[in-house]
Amino acid sequence: MGLHERRQREKESIRANILQAAFTLAKTDGWASLSIRKIADAIEYSAPVVYDHFENKEAILYEISINGFHCLQIELLKAQKKHETPEDQLTAIIDAYWNFAFKNKEYYQLMFGLGMQCSGKGLMKEEFSSFQDMLYDSTFEIIKKKGSNTDNACHSSHA
Repeated sequence: MGLHERRQREKESIRANILQAAFTLAKTDGWASLSIRKIADAIEYSAPVVYDHFENKEAILYEISINGFHCLQIELLKAQKKHETPEDQLTAIIDAYWNFAFKNKEYYQLMFGLGMQCSGKGLMKEEFSSFQDMLYDSTFEIIKKKGSNTDNACHSSHA
């Protein structure tokens, strides 16, 4: 293995350690008290090393939020696949969503800006819309199955 590959691995390892330290600190102290300096202390590096990997604290929070949305998506898909009817799928998706929120409080707070400013400045539309799409698709199938007008399915799913 060459020097370049080893340095790349080290860089990826430090980046992963930064994210893990930030998440661990948030679990113990809350997101509001998280700082670059605390993260640097936790990984036993100086603050400039953290800035070598992330532009600012917001960038760290954004990465963690993205990871949270991916974890949520996995849970929702697992719940949906366990059921065949759209009614059961919709119920399972909603149950999985709430279970995720209660089991992964730190992720949920960060992802949806509870008690703090939401991370990502609207950049996570794709991640959030996947949840909305799952709800919409199941609702649409239920409306279609009941013989109702599907032209207004979007309005019906928001009612």
